[in-house]
Amino acid sequence: MNAPQSIDKLSFAQLSLSPAMQANLAQLGYTQMTPIQAASLPLALEGHDLIAQAQTGSGKTAAFALSLLHRLDAERFNVQALVLCPTRELADQVTQELRRLARAADNIKILTLCGGTPMKPQMDSLGFGCHIAVGTPGRVMDHLERGSLDLKSLNTLVLDEADRMLDMGFFDDILTVAKQAPKKRQTLLFSATYPEGIAKLSAQFMREPKEVKLSPAATTQAPSQIRQLAFEVREEERLHAVSQLLAHFRPASTIAFCNTKQQCRDLVDVLQAQGLIAMALHGDLEQRDRDQVLIQFANRSCSVLVATDVAARGLDIAQLECVINVEMTPDMEVHVHRIGRTGRAGAEGLALSLASLDEMGRVGRIEQMLGREFKWQKLEDLQPAAGGPLLPPMDTLQILGGRKEKIRPGDILGALTGEAGFKAEQIGKINITEFHSYVAVSREIAREAVKRLSNGKLKGRKVKVRRMADLVELG
Repeated sequence: MNAPQSIDKLSFAQLSLSPAMQANLAQLGYTQMTPIQAASLPLALEGHDLIAQAQTGSGKTAAFALSLLHRLDAERFNVQALVLCPTRELADQVTQELRRLARAADNIKILTLCGGTPMKPQMDSLGFGCHIAVGTPGRVMDHLERGSLDLKSLNTLVLDEADRMLDMGFFDDILTVAKQAPKKRQTLLFSATYPEGIAKLSAQFMREPKEVKLSPAATTQAPSQIRQLAFEVREEERLHAVSQLLAHFRPASTIAFCNTKQQCRDLVDVLQAQGLIAMALHGDLEQRDRDQVLIQFANRSCSVLVATDVAARGLDIAQLECVINVEMTPDMEVHVHRIGRTGRAGAEGLALSLASLDEMGRVGRIEQMLGREFKWQKLEDLQPAAGGPLLPPMDTLQILGGRKEKIRPGDILGALTGEAGFKAEQIGKINITEFHSYVAVSREIAREAVKRLSNGKLKGRKVKVRRMADLVELG
């Protein structure tokens, strides 16, 4: 089913949702549906199985979240909905969005079941009961094998970014999970692309699914608000050209996409040598290192995230000013997926592409698909903008101690604004993991904040504190 042109004019008020849910959506600022929401939500709310093709950032999470919440019975403390995601980061984001949308109902319990964290706390939480589980296939399989996860009451199964899960080799795991769920259930499958494996997978356990397929251009949010510029480069000047773009446009936050892990590493080396705070995100990173990179980029302690497409799948960074295509991708839909990360929620976005003569064929195919040509500029016309070095506004402190020590964000904020004597506006995002806590502070107070926190107490005891930047410099 291809979505009609008028779908982006539909409002959430037209859906058969409870008054409490409608009030919550209005409070959250959800008024007009995105194309994928307008095309898929009415079908999902009617109870149909669904295969929907949609990019990250197109509003697909709300599309399946509203449907599964609509079917939920809050009084039954059984797992009634399961969302499978390819990565821990995407699972965390889906959980956060579900919690926001579930505020309309009383006491909805949502658990995240992902690897990289101990099993026992998850097993204990499942023992107390929950309504919705969000997890990665491997960890969900672990819980099913141990008997800690029971799917007998499941009425909705969601596969989010199904193509990515297939890429990662989860075909059999997904099949096993689906077969342990009741046959009379709704299955919602969302995928950015439609490889052969999707049809093979859906044929195994979906019941007469409706198909919703939007053109990539339609699923990109507010494409008209993304300013696209292109620059021709020779291969040997490509990495230096990224520095020129950053010096001229001076974006506060940038994701630079490379096609290979090695190109990621090389570009980070070049940018760091020029004094920029740049970090790499690729498949060779350990989970802990990946988490730390993402925390620092999301909390404004890192100016440039240099990533491969595979590593960046599922990321949703708020207020991302700029995307740089360091190399043109051979996949036209991936290009739309990349640039759609900027210019979200009505903000203006900037997408800059570097292309060699060998890549002009790729450029042509992308232009044809988008229905508009790139605007070309010359690298030599770019001049460094006024201002000092392009440094991020924040710096991240790492505290030894996390959820295991029952540290909460309020404890850290209280220590910094109380005994340490800093202002609340100098403190940014706080992230708590199992064994560590991370807090973003204004760059100019970072070293002093380390001193004062180290000399003071957090929850009545001394803690070890260090700047993450110092770890990078030592590394």
